[in-house]
Amino acid sequence: MRSIQRGFITLAALALVVVLAACSRDAETGSGKLQVTATTGMIADVAREVGGAYVDVTGLMGPGVDPHLYKASQGDIRKLEQAKVIFYNGLHLEGKMTDILEKMSSSKLVTAVTESIPVEELHSGKDTGGTEYDPHVWFNVSHWMHAAEAVRDTLVKADPDHAEEYKAQAEAYLAKLEELDAEVRERILQIPEGSRVLVTAHDAFGYFGQAYGMKVMGLQGISTAAEYGAKDVSELRDYLVDNHIKAVFVESSVPAKAMEAIIAGAAQKGHTVSIGGELFSDAMGAEGTEEGTYIGMIRHNVETIVEALK
Repeated sequence: MRSIQRGFITLAALALVVVLAACSRDAETGSGKLQVTATTGMIADVAREVGGAYVDVTGLMGPGVDPHLYKASQGDIRKLEQAKVIFYNGLHLEGKMTDILEKMSSSKLVTAVTESIPVEELHSGKDTGGTEYDPHVWFNVSHWMHAAEAVRDTLVKADPDHAEEYKAQAEAYLAKLEELDAEVRERILQIPEGSRVLVTAHDAFGYFGQAYGMKVMGLQGISTAAEYGAKDVSELRDYLVDNHIKAVFVESSVPAKAMEAIIAGAAQKGHTVSIGGELFSDAMGAEGTEEGTYIGMIRHNVETIVEALK
């Protein structure tokens, strides 16, 4: 009798272990979904598009956040530790977080989405107060297609059971990006050639300028961690005056104070410059808005630029 009771107790204990393990697994993976953490909003958006219903994506940096100056909190570290897959930009966009991400790569799948972009297509960042390469690759839509492919390949590796779904969703998203790339080229052509000058708070739009035929100038270098001085302000002011540039742009993740000082300086020299609008550079718009998606952010920026300069 006692042996039978012990048998029941053992079976009950085993059953409890199985139930607890299942509950724990559901808590960690969002009811079976692949847990993904991404550093920036742009990357999180790609992961959601490619991953679809099979992934649960957490983004660390929300609207208005400057990734160049970002410092990971304890909450961020927990999100990274709980993820099965981590996506980050790379090219030192995430600054000091890069070391943390590289260390985590020894125990889980960690992918820099820029790693598949051919090196010869990257811009140097050394001459503009940054690191070896300019990290703002998402402003060339064709570069961001490489990022989407990197996300696809990583998800397939992490979750082979849904490989075909990831491939199909990636193919559909890549088709949208190809259409977007053509759309941007067409819209920029509506700006008179002599007016295709994009002046912003920091030099985040170099890839955009090269891809779509615009001269790009920024007060700061490619990293907002690089300081600017009175000479930088006066030189940019004089360029605006001498070349009759009528509009400059502020950025959602960079204070507008410096650009306002340049506008005031140009006015003192008899030249009127206006703020053409706010662009999304290192962060997207609020979640749930059109600008809170990568495609919507690009469209917003292009429309704002074209309307101000045409």
